[in-house]
Amino acid sequence: MRQIHSSLTVLLVSNLEKSKAYYRDILGCEVTDWWVIRDGFTGLGIKLLQANSPIDVQPNRPAQGYTHPAPDVYCYVENCAALDELYTEFKEKGARFVIEPWIDENAGPWKEFIIADPDNYSIAFGGTNKNN
Repeated sequence: MRQIHSSLTVLLVSNLEKSKAYYRDILGCEVTDWWVIRDGFTGLGIKLLQANSPIDVQPNRPAQGYTHPAPDVYCYVENCAALDELYTEFKEKGARFVIEPWIDENAGPWKEFIIADPDNYSIAFGGTNKNN
């Protein structure tokens, strides 16, 4: 019996209205008073909360062996064609890319890219054409 059907990320943000606009206008999310959602609660789901102070906003730092920040949110995408469509959509809407699309041949091959939101939270999107 499946007991957990989804999980959501909670992010403290420095400017709630600016963040809501970003997720709506750049990432194509449905925005409510409580959530930003794309493709339902089993897709991208984030709860944005207004931070008390800018110092409370703390995106992940680089992990050992990496030069870029570790993703704060990771979105698995159905396949590489869907990933390419998202990349084109986000690029056309002015998303800021931390890492352009790249392929890790040793991991599938696995293809991914990472964007940053207004508070520099890193959101990664990745997928493969293999059925794992």
